[in-house]
Amino acid sequence: MRMKYQFAFFDEGSKREIRRATLKAVAIPGYQVPFASREMPIARGWGTGGLQLTLSLVGKDDRLKVIDQGSDESVNAVNIKELIGKTTGIAITEETGEATLIQSRHRIPEIPLHAGQILVLQVPLPEPLRYFEPSEYETKKLHAEQEYSGAWLMLFEQIMKYGHMSTGADHPVLVHKRYVMAPSPIPRFDNSKLNDSEALILLGAGREKKIYAVPPHTEVVSLDFEDFPFVVEPFQGVSCRLCGARGVYMDEVHDEETGETLYQCNDTSYCLQRLNEKRG
Repeated sequence: MRMKYQFAFFDEGSKREIRRATLKAVAIPGYQVPFASREMPIARGWGTGGLQLTLSLVGKDDRLKVIDQGSDESVNAVNIKELIGKTTGIAITEETGEATLIQSRHRIPEIPLHAGQILVLQVPLPEPLRYFEPSEYETKKLHAEQEYSGAWLMLFEQIMKYGHMSTGADHPVLVHKRYVMAPSPIPRFDNSKLNDSEALILLGAGREKKIYAVPPHTEVVSLDFEDFPFVVEPFQGVSCRLCGARGVYMDEVHDEETGETLYQCNDTSYCLQRLNEKRG
């Protein structure tokens, strides 16, 4: 027996509830809006928050792109594309510039996003203060009072222990000069892409039941100190072994024969586009 699903899997009531929470998140940049996270046909922790946002927003004329840590072909990305494709019938693309709706885990695409696009980021831990305050009640109070000394202290302790801020990813940011926000586990390299973005950026945490947003052209600043400024991963002087790109986020590739460390674009579709352009 073949089962029939509603367009985009959810019933209309569920979509409206998620959209209402999304509108509130857009109206208050960086603020975590609670929502009634639904049961999904994938396990919590595998992108259910981002998937719920995507399913509540997708329309019949949208073009969808899904990436996981820079790859369009990872297990997570392929399964999410298959679910959305089978329940909507919309076009799926790997071209960042063509997509109207992009769902991503751990990366923001290298090709700059443009007006009219929506980027949905999957979030495992939306609360940037959870590292030092376990109580949800207390973190809400801290946000309300704009009391973020704990976040600064966390970074200061990293400097004292390691000589530098050791956040490899999910480095906290200040949004619209008001809320400290977890940008999801994107690398530090991608933090600057949140600032003054032309696209709408939505972040969803299914397990934690939170939605928050960075509207277009919003100021987003990574937390740092005057004498210890925020720095990104160092890729100076290296280029992609495949397409020759510079100034993008790279993966290290170890050549077992020569013992040499090589670099390759983490964003696979960006790398492929450059290769196709070179081939004419």
